[in-house]
Amino acid sequence: MYTIKDVAEKMNVSEHTLRFWAKSGFFPFIKRNENNIRLFTDSDLEWVKIVKCLRSVGTENKAIKRYIDLCIVGDSTIQERYEIIKSTKEKALQQIEDLKKQLDLLDYKEAFYQNLIKHNLKDSWNPMNKTAPEEEAV
Repeated sequence: MYTIKDVAEKMNVSEHTLRFWAKSGFFPFIKRNENNIRLFTDSDLEWVKIVKCLRSVGTENKAIKRYIDLCIVGDSTIQERYEIIKSTKEKALQQIEDLKKQLDLLDYKEAFYQNLIKHNLKDSWNPMNKTAPEEEAV
């Protein structure tokens, strides 16, 4: 059995987030001990893993709760769960593409700055290095 603190460390999620997720009904089978402390089993960690995955790509809490509720219902919901996972994967792939574009820009800027440093050049793209226009007479 694992406490919130244990799970937070093991799954790299804050204790606050885990408590919020628990209150949202994302962990339907966690128990509490005599001191009212939540206790997670290895099976509960699988719920944490999927919730963390879904949240990491921006899945709304309502959709996550729907997914969990469908899992509890059982195999008759496989098609709907598949659709949720499929759309989540598509969203993740789009995020990867967006990140690749951002990485390309960062690679370009890194090479640009390396060249400036290597050749002791000024950054002609930096507006601070451009001559300010004379102020208009009032």
